[in-house]
Amino acid sequence: MAIPVIDFSKLNGGERAKTLSEIGNCCEEWGFFQLINHGISEELLEQVKKVASECYRVEREPGFKDSKAVQLLDELLEKKSDGRVEDADWEEVFLLSDHNSNDWPSNTPQFKETMKEYRDELKKLAIKVMEVMDENLGLERGYINRAFNAGEDTTDAAFFGTKVSHYPPCPHPDKVNGLRAHTDAGGVILLFQDDEVGGLQILKDRVWVDVQPIKNAIVINTGDQIEVLSNGRYKSVWHRVLVSTHGNRRLPPSTIPPTRPPSSRRPGWTRNCQRLRSILSFSLGITCQFMLTRSFCLRSQDSML
Repeated sequence: MAIPVIDFSKLNGGERAKTLSEIGNCCEEWGFFQLINHGISEELLEQVKKVASECYRVEREPGFKDSKAVQLLDELLEKKSDGRVEDADWEEVFLLSDHNSNDWPSNTPQFKETMKEYRDELKKLAIKVMEVMDENLGLERGYINRAFNAGEDTTDAAFFGTKVSHYPPCPHPDKVNGLRAHTDAGGVILLFQDDEVGGLQILKDRVWVDVQPIKNAIVINTGDQIEVLSNGRYKSVWHRVLVSTHGNRRLPPSTIPPTRPPSSRRPGWTRNCQRLRSILSFSLGITCQFMLTRSFCLRSQDSML
């Protein structure tokens, strides 16, 4: 099995109907798909890779060596235990948002300028993806975006966070998770994944499937809040990140969740939604990883299988 790949440029031509149908099927059956020809320049994406890697090397790598995951793995090896590190991820991560721009890394040349431009382009792409979802779900154009922005035709009200993650080489990848299996509590998640080092997997029909690296593709996944808004029609699926002994995997995912539950503005078929496991997350504006550590993801891991 392979994650579906969608040529987004075909929405503007004679294959629009077919492409709409393919995206709808991806949301319903997979919860994940990859976009190529999405409109974000390759020059910008290459620059994102460059500054993200340099930022980790210069500003973040020294701190990771003292992280909880490293300490727990060292303790496990010292005890010669056959167990695994279960309560920490082999991940170095920081969050970029419009509300904390003064706290962004500042010692990496061109980091702020590049990431701000990248985030602006992702917002534009996110709106286009949400409009496709509107059309496939039979909603008026802009409905999902307005629901995420308290009824406004903007992306400024919703929290838009970019979680910059690195998964350094791990000497014992069999004993630690890169990122534990989870669903994303956000709305629409856009992920520019490493195209050289794999590791991202989704759970499909009880089988873990690799999200194959494709150079400069954007991975889209539907979060818990989209599953709620679509009354369960679109799926928020379990996924995880594996680590390896080689390569330094980088992942800068961005997410647009709504600012508050769009209750009275939702159509009746979504107000009556029974799958409310993520409804508490609507007003928090925090990314999936923080959501999990604060126990707002209400499905137990046992329910995956």
